[in-house]
Amino acid sequence: MYDSAPNLTSRRRSVRYRLLAIALVPMLIILPLLLGVSINRWNDKFDAMTVSKVNDDLTIAHQYVARILDNIEGRLTAVGESARFQELVSKGEYSTGDLSGLLKDVAQARKFDFLYVVGDGGHIIVSGYPMALPSIRSNWPIIRSALEGHSKTGMDVFSADDLAAISPELAQRARIAIVPTKGSTASDLLKEETHGLVLQSASALTLPDGQRAALVGGILLNQNLGFADTINNLIYNDAALPEGSHGTVTLFLNDIRISTNVRLFEGRRAIGTRVSEEVRSAVLDQGRTWLDSAFVVNDWYISAYEPIVDSYNRRVGMLYAGFLQKPITEAKLETLLSIAAAFLFAAAATIPLFLIWTSGIFRPLERMSGTIARIQEGDLSARTGPIENKDEIGQVSLHLDHLLDLIQERDAELRRLNEDLNHRVEQRAQELHDATLQLEARTKQLVMSEKLASIGEITAGVAHEINNPIAVMQGNLEVIRDLMGSNAENAKTEFLLIDQQMHRVTEIVTKLLQFAKPQEYAGYAEQYVAAGIVSDTLPLVQHLLKKTTISVTREDRALRPIMMNRTELQQVLVNLIVNAIHAMPQGGQLTLRTFDSDLDGQAGVAIEVADTGIGMTPDVIQKIFDPFFTTKTREGTGLGLSISQMLMTRQDGKITVKSELGNGTTFTIWLPEAS
Repeated sequence: MYDSAPNLTSRRRSVRYRLLAIALVPMLIILPLLLGVSINRWNDKFDAMTVSKVNDDLTIAHQYVARILDNIEGRLTAVGESARFQELVSKGEYSTGDLSGLLKDVAQARKFDFLYVVGDGGHIIVSGYPMALPSIRSNWPIIRSALEGHSKTGMDVFSADDLAAISPELAQRARIAIVPTKGSTASDLLKEETHGLVLQSASALTLPDGQRAALVGGILLNQNLGFADTINNLIYNDAALPEGSHGTVTLFLNDIRISTNVRLFEGRRAIGTRVSEEVRSAVLDQGRTWLDSAFVVNDWYISAYEPIVDSYNRRVGMLYAGFLQKPITEAKLETLLSIAAAFLFAAAATIPLFLIWTSGIFRPLERMSGTIARIQEGDLSARTGPIENKDEIGQVSLHLDHLLDLIQERDAELRRLNEDLNHRVEQRAQELHDATLQLEARTKQLVMSEKLASIGEITAGVAHEINNPIAVMQGNLEVIRDLMGSNAENAKTEFLLIDQQMHRVTEIVTKLLQFAKPQEYAGYAEQYVAAGIVSDTLPLVQHLLKKTTISVTREDRALRPIMMNRTELQQVLVNLIVNAIHAMPQGGQLTLRTFDSDLDGQAGVAIEVADTGIGMTPDVIQKIFDPFFTTKTREGTGLGLSISQMLMTRQDGKITVKSELGNGTTFTIWLPEAS
């Protein structure tokens, strides 16, 4: 029963509110949600583009530094191989001033802060600039390499004593007062940086007396403003950044800026300021490349940092490139405000129209709702009456009244026929259900009978039309051999070809029968030697091996036969070989071994697939046979090894693995000997 009187007003409100929701929800809820999702995706894409941009900027800076290192080494090599230098060295007159003058001219032309020739014991043979001490530190890896005959270039950190041994002026130039910086880990104990970051290169020399020596040159990067300005001009030209933004490049010694175009305040560069603790931890402590926003001196920048390593392969500094974030954030905010203003304008212009249009729907629907409520109360004479609107709703109202007239007229008749009709419907429904079940059963039987008949006809025809003639031909061929006697040897090759072709026809017939009756051939296994299946598998992965520098070694010592479906065993071997190839991206050795092996007292054969790749940790080894576990980030489903293990287990075999991180991996397949 319906509680119509108390709920009439609520139903009328419900109609009104639902129509309003139909009109307003798309505009006020769905459209803002879509705009929000779109703006969020746009914002993510925009941020990703800025990070990609700063990553490219850092790459350019890195390449420029690498080019400088190559140029320095090339310059020193050119000086050492020049005719004038070789002429002066061959005379052995190092104290005359000619060789020193030549080195001084080269140092001034090439902007070296020091340029000298050092002997095997660390004593200075000749120098372009006056040296503070006759003997200096010579155990740098770069100098040791040159003294051993191999030129080398890199960055090194010189202590104040190391710089003073070359030149007190150089040591003084390296001194940088440390400026307290927001967000850094500056210590009150460290007020001044006295170390120097030096681009150092050494070229191998051989003196006239056979003694090894090295031509050593270097450039001090502390307060070398031209270094940062050159990289900045290379990366950030006038059209490279949005209006209002500007690019910056910095070279760090540890976490201290020693060469930068970042401004501390107008007219003064931020030399001596320190990087934030978050960036320092990520880049210097963990060795990661930082690609994100970072607080630089006094503002936020889209930043990229990478560590700098010295000749001892220690992280001693950072290379930075970035641009001011504020103009980009303001441009994004301006775009978002424009979108919001456009949406509010559209909503303000369209919502009143929606309300006017929907009001013409509210009233007729409310009248029809009231009529239906009275009908539900039992008043079959209730009618909506004339509607002013002559649209679809007005037509519905007229049809509703007409239908109510018909309902009232036929109500009595329907009540009389209702019981009889229900009985007949139930009876017919049961009959239809029974007939449907019989039809489905007979349809399935018919389809199955037709399939079996077709397959039976095919297999019977094949057996009769092909197998019997082949058998007759093979028998007659034996008779011909017997009749020919010793002359049969003259046609030995022809007889062999006939045997092979008849065997081929027999295999085709067998495959046809296998297709017709797959359940009788599922998991079909045959006996064979393990070396053969390895030989058949290698061509399947040859296209992958050709793309690598991997060499393949085989050791076939297995004599026992094994029994397993060839295709399934090939599937397992292909999976293991492909995994081994992926584990050796830089090339290596792939070894395939077969040998007789007993497991738990049972005779069998082992097949090993060993690589010299990256290996696995114990945690990874415990999970590799789990379904969907994979170490490949961009490919692979994680099912290969789990399926391989299932195939081996089904054959009473076993698959095991041994691996050590950095020392390669060996997978071993064991199968029982075929009886």
